Amino acid sequence: MTPDFRRPLSRREAIQQAGTGFGMLGLAALLRETGLLGGEARAGSPGAALNPLAPRAPHFAPRAKRVIHIYLNGGPSQVDTFDPKPILTKFDGKPLPQGNLSTERKTGAAMGSPFKFRRYGESGIPVSEIFERTAAHVDDLCVIRSMQADTPNHEQSMRLMNCGDERLSRPSMGAWLTYGLGSENENLPGYVSLCPGLPVADVSNWRSAFLPGVFQGTYIDTRKEKAEDLIENIRNGFVSPREQRKQLDLLAEMNHRHQKARAEDDALDARIASFELAYRMQMEATDAFDVSQEPQHVRDMYGPGVQARQLLIARRLVERGVRFVQLFHGDVQPWDSHDNLPAAHRDLAGQCDQGIAALLTDLKQRGLFEDTLVLCGGEFGRTPSVELVNGKPGMGRDHNHWGFSVWLAGGGVKGGTIHGATDDFGYKAVEDVVHVHDLHATILHLLGFDHTRLTYRHAGRDFRLTDVHGNVVKDVLA
Repeated sequence: MTPDFRRPLSRREAIQQAGTGFGMLGLAALLRETGLLGGEARAGSPGAALNPLAPRAPHFAPRAKRVIHIYLNGGPSQVDTFDPKPILTKFDGKPLPQGNLSTERKTGAAMGSPFKFRRYGESGIPVSEIFERTAAHVDDLCVIRSMQADTPNHEQSMRLMNCGDERLSRPSMGAWLTYGLGSENENLPGYVSLCPGLPVADVSNWRSAFLPGVFQGTYIDTRKEKAEDLIENIRNGFVSPREQRKQLDLLAEMNHRHQKARAEDDALDARIASFELAYRMQMEATDAFDVSQEPQHVRDMYGPGVQARQLLIARRLVERGVRFVQLFHGDVQPWDSHDNLPAAHRDLAGQCDQGIAALLTDLKQRGLFEDTLVLCGGEFGRTPSVELVNGKPGMGRDHNHWGFSVWLAGGGVKGGTIHGATDDFGYKAVEDVVHVHDLHATILHLLGFDHTRLTYRHAGRDFRLTDVHGNVVKDVLA
């Protein structure tokens, strides 16, 4: 019942209205505590729910504030890049003494690497000739040679690497990071996925799953070059920004009325947030994705081509506060060299080697390297034995989840080091094995999170990126 202010208040009404006033005072204090009226919202706090992309503090002091994931989708060969096995040359064309492990397809005799390795830097870490420019930074890299996944299939292994589960719909690593840390720029997404095309398992690689939709990755098709083409409908040629603002305010009011009559709907919350973000992005996003604004000498340092442009965009995004930038090498699975590996791997590495080296140099020059974690690798490796095509050697290698390599740099990583080892032929990780869950736990640790405590309540249980697995690999920490 609406109170009649023309008559004196009854005792009951006075108490009711005083209670409401005290409640508003409590709300103001709560908003200050959670960061909506100043300060910083904490993960899991009411403020984080009301303003999900507000910057939040992790569990402890982080070494890294942001991540760039250079994803060589398809599975580069470890024995042709960062894990040399000279004995393979000795056994080239002969059966491996220990036999072949089970992978997706049949494999035959040993296949020596067609590439030369040499030692680089003060650390003397050997790197393949196809990554000689990246190798100039080897004293900043921590090469993990003992990675393991669960299956030799692209879809499952990519979901495992990106989402911590190879089958079920789980939030991606980037979604977990933006859920935990928020964003440092309210005018850009907290999580961006760059890919010239779509990787295998496509959007499942950057999904938010049961996390609120606002944490899902924003996909950018980097086959397009101009900022207005990279982000569809980024410019509104029909109404002014002021008129857009009025439209959005009306739309938000209608959505909130719709929401009040229904149960909490994360999808609607995400839709409202996406409208607001799209409005704010119109100026800053076009600037961030426009690499033509870079001086010519910087563009020359990165080199030509899509990979160079992606890597330069990644640097421009992280310096503007984007938390997680993921760069897929190409459409579907370009590093999937089942045949003619010598030519394919050389060409693929040639597309990104100069750009990766330039990115590391650029981050250092801009003071971003120390608190930016760079991760580079694929979803699995490849067999040291040749793949059989119609029963005959095809000069390629099959998928190999038993042992492969990735490297980390910056963001609290111990540079100039090698962690773990595969067997003499590079087939299986045998020393200081690092499962994908362990890699995720380590990445979260570098960003200031105890991976067992960064959780989200869903369907009656607390979920996390590492599920019920994972251990921090302390030997890779600086």
